[in-house]
Amino acid sequence: MEITKHFFFNLSLLIIILFFVLVWADKSSKFRFSKGCSLFWFLFMMWICFQFSYQPDPHYFYDLRMIIVIIGGLYAGIGPLMAVAVILMRGFYGIEPGFYTNIFLYFPLGIILWRMYPWFWRQAARKRIRVAVLMATIISVLTVITMEISIPPQNRFDAWFAYLVIPPLGVGMISYLIEFAKRNLDIRENMVRTEKLEAVEQMGAAISHEIRNPLTAAIGFVQLLQEQKLTPRKRQEYLTIVKSELESAEQVIQNYLTFSKPSLDKIEEINVKKELMQVINILKPTANQNSVEINSDFALLGSIEGDRQKFHQCFLNIIKNAIEAMPRGGQLYIETQYSSSHITIEIKDTGIGMTKEQLQRLGEPYYSTKGSKGTGLGMMVVFSIVRAMQGSVKVQSELNKGTVFTFSFPSYTPALKKNEA
Repeated sequence: MEITKHFFFNLSLLIIILFFVLVWADKSSKFRFSKGCSLFWFLFMMWICFQFSYQPDPHYFYDLRMIIVIIGGLYAGIGPLMAVAVILMRGFYGIEPGFYTNIFLYFPLGIILWRMYPWFWRQAARKRIRVAVLMATIISVLTVITMEISIPPQNRFDAWFAYLVIPPLGVGMISYLIEFAKRNLDIRENMVRTEKLEAVEQMGAAISHEIRNPLTAAIGFVQLLQEQKLTPRKRQEYLTIVKSELESAEQVIQNYLTFSKPSLDKIEEINVKKELMQVINILKPTANQNSVEINSDFALLGSIEGDRQKFHQCFLNIIKNAIEAMPRGGQLYIETQYSSSHITIEIKDTGIGMTKEQLQRLGEPYYSTKGSKGTGLGMMVVFSIVRAMQGSVKVQSELNKGTVFTFSFPSYTPALKKNEA
């Protein structure tokens, strides 16, 4: 059973090579090979077949080259190229009777596979495997017949078993591996596509929800403004409300733009202590309403580079969320630390905290810890602004104990900036 042993060894090598190719393709996200890439790998595997072929006679090579030609022709559409390659490769070993037998078998096979390729890919996966196995069986039978006509083998049972069983088996196994990898890739792509569609749906719902409220109010007051008996004072009051609601709708749109394209409109030096004090002064009335005491401990020095307006927007969102996380009152600590390389801003509350799952999803598009009261827009904007200003965010939280946000930004040094320029 020498031929059978060689064929099993040859098949093992082909499957190992194919396995590593599929793993590499999966890791590099390039499973859909170009014809050139496919040709390279199939030629390499064909060379392996010739290198480990069995030669009972100097004029004949017994190997599994037919598997490579069939798989390459049906799955990659390179049947004629594979046929030419196998003929040329066989020619390097001598122009002998085996070479002409090679031409007789593989040249017509290459043309047939090329014509079958479009039809083959229109079939279901299971039918593709069956067709590939059937092609291998037909070629195996023709090979055995040609072998009997030209040089009958000494051990017919060994030769017949090797050619009639192992090539169809090998084609079936390799076809199944390819179909399995392809199916997994299709499932992954469908999941990504579904997630993208879900994100678009969520974005549409969030935009609709956020903009509809101010627009509905504005439309209502515009209808009231159409009344002729309206006093000038009321008219002015309604116009102010309409303007305020439209500005709210504009702010929603601006927030989405900030998230999708977090660019900084104006780059300038930002004094961290001064700007945080302004943010605290804006939110003090809200803190007082919620019985929240704000404690601050700011480093004397510390500047960063960025957009002052977006810096305000970022920390207004964070501090406002921290205050709202303490509906029954509590303590809010805001601290900064300065070093020559970085400035750290720590915001700690004693509120309701978050679960591990909420922490993991924090900053995801349209995810909010406030349930139906929020859309997650604020945290999306915060993360986008911090990234745009070359900063980082770390969040620690525990249920019923509070949450700590730690921001880190590169320090701004005017002297260093001049040297870089």
